[in-house]
Amino acid sequence: METQHYSSATNIAALQNLRARGVPDVPEDVDFLMEHLNDPNFDYYATLPSPTSSTTESTLAAASDFDVESRVESTRYSTASRTATPSTFEYDDESPYPEVRAAVASIDDPTMHVNTFRMWVLGIFYTILISALNQFFSMRYPSIIITGIVAQLTALPLGKGMERFLPTTRFNTLGYTWSFNPGPFNIKEHVLITVMANVVVSGAYATDIVATQKVFYNQTLSTSYQLCLVLSTQLIGFSLGGLLRQFLVWPSSMIWPGALVTSALFNTLHKSYGKPESRHVSREKFFCIALGCSFVWYWVPGYLWTGLSVFNWVCWIAPNNVAVNALFGTSTGLGMGIFTFDWSMISYIGSPLVTPWWSEANTVVALVVCFWILTPIIYFTNTWFTAYLPISSYLTFDNTGLPYDPAQVVANASFNVAQYEAYSPVFMTATMAVAYGVAFAAFSSVVVHTFLWYRRDIVRRFKSSLRDERDIHSRLMQAYPEVPQWWYVILGLVMLLLLFITVEIFPTDLPIWAVCVALALAALLAIPVGMLQAITNQQIALNVMFEMIGAYLLPGKPIAVMIFKASAYMGTNQAVGFAGDLKLGHYMKVPPRLMFTAQVLAAFLSCIVVTLVQNWMFANIVDICTPTQPQFFICPSTGTFGSASLLWGSIGPHRLFSPGAMYSPLLWFFAVGAFLPIPFYYLARRFPLSYWRYINIPVFFAGIGAMPPATGINFASWAIVGFIFQWFMRRYHFRWWMRYNYILSAGLDAGVALSLIVIFFLLQMPNGGITLNWWGNTVWQNTADAMGTPLYVMPPGQTFGPSTWS
Repeated sequence: METQHYSSATNIAALQNLRARGVPDVPEDVDFLMEHLNDPNFDYYATLPSPTSSTTESTLAAASDFDVESRVESTRYSTASRTATPSTFEYDDESPYPEVRAAVASIDDPTMHVNTFRMWVLGIFYTILISALNQFFSMRYPSIIITGIVAQLTALPLGKGMERFLPTTRFNTLGYTWSFNPGPFNIKEHVLITVMANVVVSGAYATDIVATQKVFYNQTLSTSYQLCLVLSTQLIGFSLGGLLRQFLVWPSSMIWPGALVTSALFNTLHKSYGKPESRHVSREKFFCIALGCSFVWYWVPGYLWTGLSVFNWVCWIAPNNVAVNALFGTSTGLGMGIFTFDWSMISYIGSPLVTPWWSEANTVVALVVCFWILTPIIYFTNTWFTAYLPISSYLTFDNTGLPYDPAQVVANASFNVAQYEAYSPVFMTATMAVAYGVAFAAFSSVVVHTFLWYRRDIVRRFKSSLRDERDIHSRLMQAYPEVPQWWYVILGLVMLLLLFITVEIFPTDLPIWAVCVALALAALLAIPVGMLQAITNQQIALNVMFEMIGAYLLPGKPIAVMIFKASAYMGTNQAVGFAGDLKLGHYMKVPPRLMFTAQVLAAFLSCIVVTLVQNWMFANIVDICTPTQPQFFICPSTGTFGSASLLWGSIGPHRLFSPGAMYSPLLWFFAVGAFLPIPFYYLARRFPLSYWRYINIPVFFAGIGAMPPATGINFASWAIVGFIFQWFMRRYHFRWWMRYNYILSAGLDAGVALSLIVIFFLLQMPNGGITLNWWGNTVWQNTADAMGTPLYVMPPGQTFGPSTWS
């Protein structure tokens, strides 16, 4: 039999055609196939070019519509590293993933100026501006977030303006030649500016710890404590993310769908900036049309007719029927209304045009099983007294059906058992109870799933480098010096030392050994959580698990539990976010050392800015963080954060989940999550090209982690739109999907973001705001769903639940 030749690691024979041999003909290709066996994004049936014609086809492809659209800014094509990696086979000149080919250019120009004056000026400008504004508005309700896409859209005209007006004089400083204006403002400068903005969009997690200590515990905190706490918890995850590059950034299978949308928008903005397009609707024009339509349309569900946003139309017909409102409501119901006309509601859990369809399918099946079948059974059977509460809410309640008041069980910033016994145990809504169970199952399933599928790959990649990667983008990135590992180690050690000093010098009640446990948990979970997000675009919310572990380790110490949770959660979250930005830089061929510097500098500046802004607000805004604050600076996130700290750190999980406690049956979800990946693993191995490989248990559980406060209408509408674009359009109109799908996602997101800003500053903020009181804006508010009416209403003065508790 003639030996088959291979042109790349991705040009493999179908699995059923492989011969049963002890030693495969091409070990590298068999390894690659097995590595992608549980990679539903990889298409085993794709028609791949023959090995003898790869060069010819690559040349002919230069004239295709795809290449005209995707090869941006440069005509240089680099294959210098083709022979740099020791191997017996050649490589493809495109990614094996159509999602990547649709969004990322497979060429590079290493001569582009990136480390420029205008890049740093604009990057620092957006870092400070976005950090300050988002911190300011995060303490107000309703709030608004200035997203990274705003910076991405506005940085291009600013950069082009600096290109036009800055002097081109060259200077020589210490042997380094530089200029305010070295040439055209290019795509790599734009990427770095946007990355610096993205790093700071979500603010600093530890600011809620500081606010909670001030508001809930009436503590006076020094600025030095605040800066040390915020800096150490915010930056320590960056070092971990950099150390995980060989697992989360370099492999081609880690596609990072979110980075693909950003990459597609960058290429669109720069490809035809100021250039006409006659052959078809250019991506730039399509983006502008999508943005304009999204901006205009959002005024309808976002302001003029808000009923189209929640669209709980069944509740409008029967506004006082509690059962109907519990099932179809979107405020305190399960959201079985299926669809909404508001893109911000559809994309509440992420853009459906980004997440792969198989991942969306896993999530919507989980929604039906866990929240549309299991939750109603729990509620209408009054399990755990849930029928005395709304069916869905992120709040906890007391035995009168009112929101739980943590102040009733706290004295002198510590838990008081006598006051707790005199007040009430904690009760959770049906969806909150199921959400905790789902979080437990997600935690155990991701550990088991990662062990089953990726244990060998993880071990192998401990010794791998960028030169061991086979895809085109990794080969192009070899033109730039990588960030040495010791850079990340030094950053991690400095932040670790700062965190140790913070918890030891200041009264936090957190021992150093607990900090080490928190960071160990963060390190252990960063790889599986990062892999899941890189492949599926789904995040696992681990803050509940970290808070639970911290509460068991540090009972009765709410401040220590908060810092424990922040250290572990931000360790994992920042590591994964940092790796995602590194992947964007990988796709856009940004020098890694500049990417590292920009990210760290942005995070450092942001920590200082948010701390100073928050201190200013506490000093100058009267009655801040109180429910009656006149300008609505009621600090919603701080209230949630503080309540969680009191419930977990004070009351403690042993009163909620330990054997014998009311919610102890939820612990069985740990076993369910650990068991379910096993049969599907063996089914996928036994039938490798069947639909079994699309079943992903961590995605099944983690995908619905946003509920509550999300409702079924967010997930159902998200899945419907995802089916249309990620299955139907991708399957039957592939070329349209390749050209416009990610651009449409970016345009819809940008239009909503800009429309939100205009509506907020123009109509909602000035003088208490301007509201439209008519049926379309009030019909959904006059329902049992909006009022949170429970199935069973307690008469005044009576209570439900157990008669004694401790």
